[in-house]
Amino acid sequence: MKFKAEIIPNYRIAYIRRVGPYGPANKEVMEKLKGWAREKNLLQTSILLAIPQDNPEDTPPEECRFDACIILSKDNTIDDTVCEGELYGGKHLIIQVKHTEEDMQKAYADIFPLLRNNGYQIDNRPIMERYTVDMVNNHYCEICVPVR
Repeated sequence: MKFKAEIIPNYRIAYIRRVGPYGPANKEVMEKLKGWAREKNLLQTSILLAIPQDNPEDTPPEECRFDACIILSKDNTIDDTVCEGELYGGKHLIIQVKHTEEDMQKAYADIFPLLRNNGYQIDNRPIMERYTVDMVNNHYCEICVPVR
């Protein structure tokens, strides 16, 4: 599995949060965010993030938080359809993955051995999936793993 190290900056984001078991309902939240972004003419030029906030091994499924996010410029305005927040960046390993269920599951299973084998430790920040329009059109995404 190929990866690169990248320092992700802090970003202003708009997000919609869902609480409950991770799974197909997360896609519905992302579609809702994309609809909002499309109405604001943000979708074609922005970066989308999917951020599972909790480890389902440590958090009961009904309490797991999932955030569908879009990176905003300081000039973008939001409404009460979405929440506003700040994404705290830092050092990440970036792994480009074909966006299929099978490839995503394999990538997530391979992340921790990849970290160990390359001398990295995961940091106490959520793993993110990053999407640009070009990546989505080509059925890819990037898994961004926070490391120290």
